[in-house]
Amino acid sequence: MERIQKLQEYLQASPQDSFLKHALALEYIKLGEEIRARGLFEEILLADPGYTGSYYQLAKLLERLNETQLAISWYEKGMAAAQKAGDQHTYGELRSALEELTF
Repeated sequence: MERIQKLQEYLQASPQDSFLKHALALEYIKLGEEIRARGLFEEILLADPGYTGSYYQLAKLLERLNETQLAISWYEKGMAAAQKAGDQHTYGELRSALEELTF
């Protein structure tokens, strides 16, 4: 809980910081608060679609929630964003995860 409290404090000072939101979402996942994490990941990607690290985490979360079609959609959006950013590493991770889910 201390990490969550610290991240929330930092977010009060920098409410649009995608890194802080992403870190907070990961902490929520650790606590089993997947709905809160999902909301944060979606918030990040709507405001900052170039923040490619959150696509994988959101899609994996959606897989666990049995929202397969939505997970596929987020993997595809993430691949497009990673390709646009020239981030081959993230593109490859997203593609592998998508292929594992769909084949």
